[in-house]
Amino acid sequence: MASPGLTDLAGADGSESNSSLFPPGGEGDSATPKYDQPLLKPDSSPTAALASAAVPISSEELDRKYAPYVRRDAYGTMGREKLPLTEKILLGIAAVTLVPIRVVAGVLILVFYYLICRICTLFSPPSRENGQEDYAHMTGWRREVIVRCGRFASRAMLFAFGFYWIKESRRGLGNEVNEFERPGAIVSNHISYVDILYHMSSAFPSFVAKRSVASLPLVGLISKCLGCVYVQRESKSSDLKGVSGIVTERIQKSHKDYLCPMMLLFPEGTTTNGDFLLPFKSGAFLAKAPVVPVILRYPYHRFSPAWDSISGVRHVCLLLCQFVNHLEVIHLPVYYPSEQEKEDPKLYANNVRKLMATEGNLMLSDVGLAEKRIYLAILNEIFFLKKNKGRRKKCRNGAAIKTYIEQPVNQATSLARRRMQFGLSIFKFFCPYILCRSDGLDYILRYYGIFKMCMIFL
Repeated sequence: MASPGLTDLAGADGSESNSSLFPPGGEGDSATPKYDQPLLKPDSSPTAALASAAVPISSEELDRKYAPYVRRDAYGTMGREKLPLTEKILLGIAAVTLVPIRVVAGVLILVFYYLICRICTLFSPPSRENGQEDYAHMTGWRREVIVRCGRFASRAMLFAFGFYWIKESRRGLGNEVNEFERPGAIVSNHISYVDILYHMSSAFPSFVAKRSVASLPLVGLISKCLGCVYVQRESKSSDLKGVSGIVTERIQKSHKDYLCPMMLLFPEGTTTNGDFLLPFKSGAFLAKAPVVPVILRYPYHRFSPAWDSISGVRHVCLLLCQFVNHLEVIHLPVYYPSEQEKEDPKLYANNVRKLMATEGNLMLSDVGLAEKRIYLAILNEIFFLKKNKGRRKKCRNGAAIKTYIEQPVNQATSLARRRMQFGLSIFKFFCPYILCRSDGLDYILRYYGIFKMCMIFL
């Protein structure tokens, strides 16, 4: 079960949710989440939290607590586990044969589509509204060429990456109503960056991207032709409501105008290993428009294409070294919200989430992006300790200190969590000195008050 202390406060609506981890169809499937549950019990205090932090955490408990991000393929945790000789031979063969061909093919496809986008956008100024810049307003032959070539290029890119066959199925739930309203958004579970390539080849929708994507070579212009909504995830300014409003307006416009591309949204807010569904943010459901739920799965034998707890460069290299990759897609019918769901976006999001979990045989979990960052920090520290264990045989407080750092982050709000991540990076920088002290844990606890005050005023 997920730890009750690890709840997701990073949602767009700022709601808190109870900790639950259960398969659909069980007891949790019929239970209604309580969004008013406090993060800590009334009698909780920093002193009690620090006392409980001194208990070391085992690898089994770590896997249970952060189950949505645990890798279970042949490459193990973070893709760094020791490989058998057979797997090393296969990787070597693929590295000298498949990888060069796939890299060249991918670059050629990207440049080809970039040139098409450049030609189609000549003498056509971009639309600039609310700080956004895109070419989604284009119509006629320009838009038709961009969409058709974009879908072809995306499928060609998937083929180059080893996704030769994509198994797609469309399910009817038997309770569809005779509605004729156009959906405004596609909501999908998020497993890998490959998800975007598939959705581009299938529906060519707009999606939310980091603001830095707009300035990238080649990809920047392509994202503008897609009509992306650019956001700054780590921004502390007050324009987050504006971004939410832009997404809502775009969904409503797509719902009413057939010429406007639909929005693609990943309500989970981060990627998982594909076996779980995280809590849905309510941003995709504020527009009160129908949505199309899509479920993605990546069956694997050796390497999982899920981008969960593995670095981006390592993931791309290992993905290109796989001879065949598999992708299964389940298209669900358009979900038309009831009047009650239109008035309550949280209820709308939760009901769509339950439907996707049931139809996709996925488990529900309440951990989120903040917990994923904690998990990655712990894994990096564990591998760092393993790598340097020969030079630090006297270190005995490493697990206790990691647990101590983790506990205050669990008690923080969404903004404070980002500040604590900065503090955690500082801690990791001084880790070689602190962990080697025999009183390392006491050393940290002694200066916790100063550390906390510094985080407040950052």
